[in-house]
This record gives sequence, structure tokens and C-alpha cells, in this order.
Amino acid sequence: MPAPGDAPRPRVLVLRALGLGDLLAAVPALRGVRRAFPGHEIVLAAPPSLRDAALATEAVDAILPASAPRRGVPELTGWQGNPPDIAIDLHGNGPESHGALAALRPHRILSYSCPLPGVVAPPVWRREDHERERWCRLLKAYGIEADPHDLMLPYPSGPSPAPGAVVVHPGAEAAARRWPAGRYATVIRAVRAAGRPVVVTGGPGEEALTTAVAGAAGLEARDVLSGGLPFAELSALVAGAACLVSGDTGLAHLAVAHGTPSVTLFGPVAPRLWGPPPDDPRHTALWYPGPPGDPHGTVADPSLLRIGAGEVIASLLGHLRPGSATGRRNGYRPVGANGCG
Repeated sequence: MPAPGDAPRPRVLVLRALGLGDLLAAVPALRGVRRAFPGHEIVLAAPPSLRDAALATEAVDAILPASAPRRGVPELTGWQGNPPDIAIDLHGNGPESHGALAALRPHRILSYSCPLPGVVAPPVWRREDHERERWCRLLKAYGIEADPHDLMLPYPSGPSPAPGAVVVHPGAEAAARRWPAGRYATVIRAVRAAGRPVVVTGGPGEEALTTAVAGAAGLEARDVLSGGLPFAELSALVAGAACLVSGDTGLAHLAVAHGTPSVTLFGPVAPRLWGPPPDDPRHTALWYPGPPGDPHGTVADPSLLRIGAGEVIASLLGHLRPGSATGRRNGYRPVGANGCG
């Protein structure tokens, strides 16, 4: 807080009111903003549940609680005090998110659409951009340098609840990105047969799913961490894991942020748009090419269902071999054409 009589720090408001994976994909852009405005307070408009994750990036000073159903654009009615010095739209490319920021009367808006009078024409939104690169490119168009590879998080200070375990996360926000529970159980049985400990994780409301997977795999209740761990504990779990297996979810991005080996199962969306860096051998993205699907659909995507348990087991055990973390090529290759990643 400023001392009495001091002028308040100018503030930058960044809108990114989405999920954990969306937040982590925006870390390179947020760090670019932090470096460009070292004297400003960086405020992130995001769901309050992401407060600890946002602060862990070391690019954000405060959270403006904001969320809307179905990944919509929230109203930013919680903003107090003077208008933002700068407002940055990392939420979307339409007039809705731009309008939510414009309603606060910032001195300047950086966005992909609807520039205010006198503001330079915005860059063009490209559907083919990777999510990390998309927002770095936006900032660069306004003269702010941002490196899409600047995505690592500091190692958590607290202990892992299951150090050295293989973490299996079968859930996802939408059914379109949920691989069948029975196949996850098959993978777990193979990992345990190889002598590796396994824990199953799940977010709020996924207790039935994690219980079903664990039961089918022969795990005990102590091997299930469901209901949504606090971020500090979740971060420590992933950072200390031997490998993470999941669909295209926030935990997959967290594994990348901690350099934890991972096997990620892609379906509706290709890994070139949301996957790990293709040149990082610690991460395998399994994917069958096909027409793009709806990542928020209500049934499992057909491309995701083409991935077999054997392909996942082979990739996972490959990561668990001594020395494999630096020797494997990332699996952006379509598994149907060239074998498992």
C-alpha cells in the first residue's frame, strides 16, 4: 500500500478469467507484461479459485475475482478506484471481452479487436496459433516483448503428498476430453506391475470418477487424491511426480511448467494448438489426426477414443526408464501413423 500522501501505483488489468490450463498457457504473456511495466501493479481478472496459481507465476500482484459460466466474459464490477492505466485482453478475440474492459474506461486497451478511437489497429487473430504464442504475438504487436518458452514455475516450497509416484488424472472439464475410465485403469495396472507407485487425482465433483478408476485398478483409498487439492499441494504433487498421465487439462500444463515428464492424450484439439513444447523430450502428446472437434462437447471425442491403452502404457514406461527424460523426442507425431509418441 502507498504511504499517506503518496500517489497510488498505476495499475495494469489483465483479463484471463478461464481455467488453470488457460492461466498457465498465458504465463509467458503475463511475464512479458510484468517486465514491460515494472512500476505498475499487475492485476489479473480471474476466478478466485486461481488466486494461488496466479500468484505462483510471480507475474501477478493481485487478483480481481471474475468468472462467467461456459467460459464466458465476466462483468468486472469488482474493480475499485481509478481506471486502469492499461487493460489487456488475454481472454478472447471478440467484442465482449474488449467491451468488459472498455467499461472501466482504461487509458489504453491492448486487444485483438475493437480498438478505441486513436488506438493503433490491433493484430489479426490467427486460428492456427498455439495458445502460448497467440498472446505473446498480441503483446509484440504493441511493442511488448514476450517469450512463449518462458513458462516454468518456481519449484513448490511444500512437500509432495506422493513423491515419486506416477500421477494419473482421468478427469477433464468437458466429456469431450475424458478418455474412458476403464482404459486409465488398464494403464495403472501396467504401471503397478512395473513396480511403480500410482496416485489418482481429481477435481471438485470428480470423486465418483476417481473412485471408479482406482477401484478397477486395484488401488486403495489412500492412493486417491480427489475433490480438488489446494494449489500449493497440487503443484508439489505434480512437481515431485515421476510422470503425469492425463487428457488435455490444466494438470498437463502444470507438468510442463514444472518440467515433470508427461503423457497427454489429445482429441478434440491438436497438440500443435495447446500441447507442450514440441522440442521438449520430457513430454509426449498422443494424438490421432482428424477433423477438429468441440473441446467442450458432452461426449468423448472420436479422435481421443482412438488412442489405445497399449500406446499410453508404452509411452509412459518409456518415460520411466532411467535417463529417458533427456533422451526421448516429444510425441507430436500422430500415433496412428508412426506409433506411439
